[in-house]
Amino acid sequence: MLIDELVKPVSLTPLDRAQIESRLGACARLPSLGSINGVLRELLDAEQCYTSQIADVIRRDPSMTARLLRMVNSVYYGLSNPVSSIEEAVFYLGVRQIRRLAVVTPIIEDLEKLTGSARFPWREFWRHCIATAIMTREILGDLESGSDEADYVAGLLHDVGKIVMAAAFPDHFDQVQSRLQTENGGLLQIETETLGIDHCELGALYLGAHKLPAVTIQAVRYHHDPKGAGRDNRITAAVQVADLFVRHARIGDSGNPAEITEEDWIGAEGWDYLFSADSTERAIARANMERSLERLSTILEGLV
Repeated sequence: MLIDELVKPVSLTPLDRAQIESRLGACARLPSLGSINGVLRELLDAEQCYTSQIADVIRRDPSMTARLLRMVNSVYYGLSNPVSSIEEAVFYLGVRQIRRLAVVTPIIEDLEKLTGSARFPWREFWRHCIATAIMTREILGDLESGSDEADYVAGLLHDVGKIVMAAAFPDHFDQVQSRLQTENGGLLQIETETLGIDHCELGALYLGAHKLPAVTIQAVRYHHDPKGAGRDNRITAAVQVADLFVRHARIGDSGNPAEITEEDWIGAEGWDYLFSADSTERAIARANMERSLERLSTILEGLV
């Protein structure tokens, strides 16, 4: 009996809001969350941008350079000679992919610093997050104009609360992961019972403390419940649908073991905020998402 008591995990006490906010205040700020490199953003948004100019800016960032070359050689693996020139890589990938690269690289590097030694399949987690970002953009591609990448960033950061939990509340995070392996409760329920808050609200609190745009905060807070996002529910709804689709396709690991069926993502309430129930656009969006699966794996190999 004594041995059993020694090996039995200690049950942690949930924290109150003041304790949670105090811990979050000590959690490192991520400079990359403000915006991507200003010079590169200006070039990518310009009506005319030259490959040589974009390549020159990318060349100053060794990490972005490495990801760029890895990405182009993954996507275009059939080339007789691997691409080793930044200019050539920019030419092959185009502005859209370069913009994604510019968003992903600094954010993931900063978030990786936060996770520390927490035991979790982080590489698969990044794959899930990036795939969700890509699918969010796919859904909204024909609906939204502009190039500020708000939808892409919202998809990328939708599960940031899990990273913050691992960083600021590592013992609670470990217990959540342990309970998920042995209990039938849902992730949000187990997180709330263990820590006193779920990853959605935790991520929103963290991003709010760092003054991120309201649309990003709302998408993080309500990506499981888009009706709560109010006027920003269009992007939030797309993130919900994208998240469910990526989990259904088993791309990466979101940290939520609950199985997502085809009916779950097709029947997600987010669709109702995006398209009318019988619209052709809804059917087209679904078909586009399914077609995107064919190239998604190769894109992810280059990004993470």
